[in-house]
Amino acid sequence: MSTSSSFTVGIVGARGHTGAELIRLVAAHPNLQLGFVSSRELAGQRVSDHYPQWQGELQFENLDADAVAAKGVDAVILALPNGLAAPFVAALETAKPDTVIVDLSADYRFDNTWYYGLPELTRSRYSGQKHISNPGCYATAMQLAIHPLLDLLAGPPQCFGVSGYSGAGTSPSDKNNVELLADNLMPYALTNHVHEREVSVQLGVAVEFMPHVAPHFRGITLTANLWLNRVQTREQIVERFQQAYAGEALIEVIDEAPWVSRIAGRHGAQVGGFTLAPGGKRVVVVATLDNLLKGAATQAMQNLNLALGIDELTSIPH
Repeated sequence: MSTSSSFTVGIVGARGHTGAELIRLVAAHPNLQLGFVSSRELAGQRVSDHYPQWQGELQFENLDADAVAAKGVDAVILALPNGLAAPFVAALETAKPDTVIVDLSADYRFDNTWYYGLPELTRSRYSGQKHISNPGCYATAMQLAIHPLLDLLAGPPQCFGVSGYSGAGTSPSDKNNVELLADNLMPYALTNHVHEREVSVQLGVAVEFMPHVAPHFRGITLTANLWLNRVQTREQIVERFQQAYAGEALIEVIDEAPWVSRIAGRHGAQVGGFTLAPGGKRVVVVATLDNLLKGAATQAMQNLNLALGIDELTSIPH
């Protein structure tokens, strides 16, 4: 792994909640230098005026795809809403094909020519790909909760998820309207959510997912109900998770059900609460993570480090 090389990175979509976390992670990184930050709303303002972690005169710019490609940086992180990545990818491929692109949207999660970067589960599949699709936040939590039991599943996992409203982005909507969310739990996209399809493809099993948004700002709690094809003890279940995530600095397997309030602001995930129903063939598992960090920016930094040959956890507190 490289420890002394220096690389330039640009962020497109820097105004959003995830963009802010990315700027903080890059600012703390000894091998990365911000080449540009693109934001239509903040264009002309100094990055340091918004994020004191960043020192210098760098300003936000409003850059289209060709302008981003013309910057010639080593890596670009696309933190855009779904459906907007393609022009930037095309421009970068034309101008500098060896640019590392990490896309945080769902645009390329179903494209087999892109590396799907959930490092704890897919790291062994990385073989130098320059195009990396960052998993969804809920999709990360679901896969972490299900993957160690894949060979035991007797049917589709049922997953009940609750996210803080930061997951709805910064554009005004019912899902990030604090007044509507007060004293409320808002269900939405209860079938065929993009993360339901994403996890079903990645794990190779049908998954049923029911997302909700809550009044807290950040953090996801994901409760997975799993029917098993043979009787298991709690000890056997816990051992599978401990073995699956042994040595993974960002995944903590705990005994009790994790609390979302305890994961907010942290860069890893917690999995726990392993509870067997009578008969030993149904287990409930709970996973929590910060949707802006392990569900987005932290995972993007893991993937970027991997692609640049840097230690995966560089700049990530753990």
